[in-house]
Amino acid sequence: MSLTIIMMIIIIIIISQRGKVTILWNQQIQSDRIIHNNKPDIIIRDNEKGKCMLIGVAISGDRSVIKKEAEKILKYKDLTIEIQRMWNVKTQVIPVIIGATGTISKSFRKYVSNMPGKHEVKELQKTTLLGTAHILREVLM
Repeated sequence: MSLTIIMMIIIIIIISQRGKVTILWNQQIQSDRIIHNNKPDIIIRDNEKGKCMLIGVAISGDRSVIKKEAEKILKYKDLTIEIQRMWNVKTQVIPVIIGATGTISKSFRKYVSNMPGKHEVKELQKTTLLGTAHILREVLM
């Protein structure tokens, strides 16, 4: 289910940026230090602006959306520091966490607005809800 959201985000970024950025999806970052969480869902590196975004996508239970956001930010803290050191870019973690029924945190819109491209929060929620409905149909029927 989160794979669909990842693909929506990547397509919107590719269309809006057209070669100005490097997008890595599900790629492990090699470094000279051992970093356990070195494979974020999406990495967007903008060489023109000197910025890098590590995007972590997850579909969680509705009660744990805020907790999951905090976990994603902490999970990639070491990787953020290492990328800043290796690539000499300003790096930030952007958690894209949506509850199984479309629940989002208060800070969700702020995080999504930091990503390049125009992302409709309603479309992300709709995709999540349809994925949840699909899973429930498969399990219950």
